[in-house]
This record gives sequence, C-alpha cells and structure tokens, in this order.
Amino acid sequence: MPELPEVETVRRRLEPVLVGRRIEAAAIVDERLTRPEPSGAVAAALVGRRVESVGRRGKYLLVGLDDELVLVVHLRMTGSFGHWPDRAPADPHVRATLALDDGCEVTYRDVRRFGTWLLLDAADVEPYLAERLGPEPLGRAFGPRALARALDGRRTAVKAALLDQRSVAGVGNIYADEALWRARIHPLTRAGALAAPDVARLQRAVRAALETGIRRQGATLRDYRDPSGAAGSMQDEFRVYGREGEPCPRCGAPIAKIRVAGRGTWFCPVCQERRA
Repeated sequence: MPELPEVETVRRRLEPVLVGRRIEAAAIVDERLTRPEPSGAVAAALVGRRVESVGRRGKYLLVGLDDELVLVVHLRMTGSFGHWPDRAPADPHVRATLALDDGCEVTYRDVRRFGTWLLLDAADVEPYLAERLGPEPLGRAFGPRALARALDGRRTAVKAALLDQRSVAGVGNIYADEALWRARIHPLTRAGALAAPDVARLQRAVRAALETGIRRQGATLRDYRDPSGAAGSMQDEFRVYGREGEPCPRCGAPIAKIRVAGRGTWFCPVCQERRA
C-alpha cells in the first residue's frame, strides 16, 4: 500500500502536470471509485474545472479545483496515476481518465479497486481529514510532545499505534518497521509505556525514515510507480523490512519476523530487545 513517501512522490510528479490545466473531459468507468456518489455525476462535475493545486495530507492526495472544490484521492492498495502526452494506451485496470487542455491525459489505474475519489467543498476538507488523521509527521506540529500525546495511555503495541492514522498521518507497515529499527524500539513494546527519551528517538526516527523514502521516490515492491511509470528505490534502503534472516546492518544479528496487528513485522531482536 502506498504510504506517505509514495503519495508525496506522486504529488510532486502530478503538480507540474495538472496545475494550471483545465479538465476538458473526464471519464470514470468504475462506480466503486466514487460511491456513494454516482461516477457519472462526479465526472461531469470535474469537466471544465481548472486545477489550482495538488496537495497531500497523510496518504490522501488533494487536488484543488476552481470554485472552491477539492478532489480527495486515496490510492489504497494498488491505486496509481499515469501521465500521457497524448491518448493513454488501453488498460483494463484504468478506472478513470482526465483529458487536459494541453492534449495530455491523466489516468487512474487500480487493480484491486480499493481506491476512492471524493469531491468536496474546500471548507469540508479539513473536518473530513481531521476525523481520520493525526499530525502530519513532516510538519512542524509533529514534535516529541505531539507523539507522546498520541501514545499516552495506549496499551496496544507501539507498532500498532503507529499504523493508526489518528496517531500520525501517513505511516504504514514499511516505514513503521524502519522507524522502530532506527529508534531501537521493539515493535511489541506497549505504546503508553515508552519513556520520554524513547518517544523523542521515535519521533526523529519516523521523520528520518519518511524523508529517506521521499528522497528515494518511494518503495516499489509490486505495483507502485510514479505517474511517469518510474519505480521507486527505497527498497534498496530497507534496514529490516522484508529482510528476515539477513544480518542487521547495525549489529549483524539475523532479522526476525513476527506479526503485530495482523501485519508482517520485521525487527532486530538484539538492537530492538524487548524490555519489561
């Protein structure tokens, strides 16, 4: 599933393609993409709109349109955008196509069909996101105190707490494992039991892991590509994720794998020793 670095990479690639362009035509061929709103109604509302901004909040893309409308996109597991200088090639997994006034087309492809497009009034976007998301981990508001507040009193494992988007927006399975390794914290440690120095290390580690992912244009393990079709290279930087049995880059001990909150979880049993 695309996480914050992958979504931010998509945002950066789409911004120069979309901003300033007018949507000449829109086709949404999958009713699931926009439900409960009819796909035809959403497509009709997009036609003629000028794109004014392409933003991001957590894992959501925010396409700002004129007349104070925002298209809120969540890629979910396999959603991706493509940018084509003219007509896009046929693809049975393309769920939506936007024709721009410069002759280009932007397609939305989604094999598993879990992604969503939601057209909102601009005034409704922040309340919608605030119900679902915690602080932005790359923003100034995300300091050790903000993370401590999000974890305070929680009896769940810290890995599970990081996956809760209300704790910190945009962190998923990959970057949670990488951040916990950087912070030397066992993923099963009770979130509310972390001492202040642990929380401070974890806050820095979350930010560092995400920033590394952005520099590497995200991780391509299966489906993820940016709108130009390029793969990311964060997978070459993984310290623990997906590396069961391989030596820890820090101490050389074999990386272990367990399940936390139903998700495969990789960690170093020596560097991230579980404490009472």
